Amino acid sequence: MGVRSTTPPSVTPERTAPGGAPIIGGEEDRGEGPGPDIMDADTLNGDAVVNSDEEDLGKIEAIMLDVRAGRIAYAVLSFGGFLGMGSKLFALPWSALTLDARNRRFILNVPKDHLKQAPGFDKDDWPRMADPNWASDLHAYYNVRPYWEEDLEPIHDPRRSNPSVY
Repeated sequence: MGVRSTTPPSVTPERTAPGGAPIIGGEEDRGEGPGPDIMDADTLNGDAVVNSDEEDLGKIEAIMLDVRAGRIAYAVLSFGGFLGMGSKLFALPWSALTLDARNRRFILNVPKDHLKQAPGFDKDDWPRMADPNWASDLHAYYNVRPYWEEDLEPIHDPRRSNPSVY
């Protein structure tokens, strides 16, 4: 994953927009090119996911967009199995993840056992992710506010030419 950016370092985890994933590390790589503030979603596929105890939780398989809202809805995590066989997939609310740009991975702040008990699915039998009941239950499981309930209060964006318009 490339982690270079033209975005000034003023965009920090504290300045993450509602429903966004916080970013840690990577300040030294915020020079030229994309990342970590704006990235091609495909570059994140395959990134490792660990918890705060550094336990391996799997890898990102896909990033799902809420097309109507124009927001990232979920990351799909592959966990378990051997060489990709028998692994279970899990939808993770985007805001439950933190991008660790320095180590080129994501952090999901849950114990491994919590993930093992999470509602998962098979690669050939995906849930109906647009179902509001499924989505609400998922966000509750990871103890994060559903992204569609977040107020999209604008944050100061240093790229704007007119700072009075946010």
